[in-house]
Amino acid sequence: MSTPTGPGTLLVPYYEHPSVRPAEWRAIVAAAPRLYGVVLNPASGPGDGPDPAFAEVAAQLRAADVRVLGYADTDYGRRPHADVVRDLARHRSWYGADGAFLDQAAAGIAEFGYYRRLAAAAWGAGCGTLVLNHGTAPHPSYARVADLLVTFEGSWETYRTQRFTPWQGAGTRLCHLVYGVPSGIDLTGPSRARGATVHCAVPGVGDHPWGTLPHALEPAR
Repeated sequence: MSTPTGPGTLLVPYYEHPSVRPAEWRAIVAAAPRLYGVVLNPASGPGDGPDPAFAEVAAQLRAADVRVLGYADTDYGRRPHADVVRDLARHRSWYGADGAFLDQAAAGIAEFGYYRRLAAAAWGAGCGTLVLNHGTAPHPSYARVADLLVTFEGSWETYRTQRFTPWQGAGTRLCHLVYGVPSGIDLTGPSRARGATVHCAVPGVGDHPWGTLPHALEPAR
């Protein structure tokens, strides 16, 4: 299986079940040329067993040459290494994931060794793309182990007013994940001005903003 390398700029973390939101998942697949990748998250990770509905959408995404990134929580470097590696292996085995999205990633240099070990394990398991979701700018060392660093995750109000300093790492793309974004706002320009070439902007707010799609991907009703 080849690793997708499409030029898309949208990273979509959509945490809804395909049987509950089939139209939304069809809209994601249809947007394939615009996508950097899609985060697959059946149950705050791969779950305890294969889910046929997620396996089907993962197959559709791969057929459309979209990166499928298996979600795994790292609890800011506190989750046992073996548990994260098990999640990545399950994503690969059950859903054919060709990459990994490591959530709640620590940003300090003290935890870098933990993520360096995870990166080696991910590569060994066949992950072609590694995304670390720090939610803030991490120590530049993290650029050595990830293909994409999420250096902002937060609300549109915070994004509009926060000052961004130039990224000091080299050779790694940056991503901004923004929720509570009003309709009609295209984040492509603002994110590039802040140093990120990949982004996602959704209207959702509250405890589950990633249960909504970017306005541009919302299916017609």
